[in-house]
Amino acid sequence: MITKITGKLNRVLDDEVRLQVGPIEYQVLVPEFIRRSLQHQHGQEITLYTSHYLDGNPAHGRMVPRLIGFLAEAEQEFFELFCTVDKVGVRKAMKAFVRPVKEIADAIQRQDNKWLTTLPGIGAATAEQIVATLRRKVTRYALMASGASDTTPAAQGIVAGDVLEDAYQALLSVGHSPQESRDRLDKVLAGGKSFQSVEEILLAIYSHQ
Repeated sequence: MITKITGKLNRVLDDEVRLQVGPIEYQVLVPEFIRRSLQHQHGQEITLYTSHYLDGNPAHGRMVPRLIGFLAEAEQEFFELFCTVDKVGVRKAMKAFVRPVKEIADAIQRQDNKWLTTLPGIGAATAEQIVATLRRKVTRYALMASGASDTTPAAQGIVAGDVLEDAYQALLSVGHSPQESRDRLDKVLAGGKSFQSVEEILLAIYSHQ
């Protein structure tokens, strides 16, 4: 399976890009928020992190392999997580991703169903299902640097297991708002220190006050 591809950006079309890798040109599907980031980079060398799936109807006997590209590995991971929601799938997720991952993850985390319904193809019932399925799994994506498609989540690699999510929930439980909780986590994680427990994170947060 192809997980990453680097090449010269030949074309940017409505929902795909064409990458020249040696003598071969690859078609890579991209969501709208990625297309906007790439539309002025013709001729430049770029790297896309890719998901691979088969498109088509097995009953008709024709399945076409497709690549979906993202500028950051975290964006790819979030897309695949989003696709695990019941009745969402790859095609609906592709259509819905018109906003950056951070904004979608943030809406899921704060349980803002109304905001989610502004995404193409996401109705009220689907938005409710997305929140129910993912709200405790998206903290690391909601903490991604704003407007930075080439970054990974700020906490990636420095917080063990589900500690980050549990720390976020702990901050909410003592009265902090969702935005304030994320800001506090952003601040303490910016130093790159490794945390192994919620207690360590909370101690670091409150010792900086």
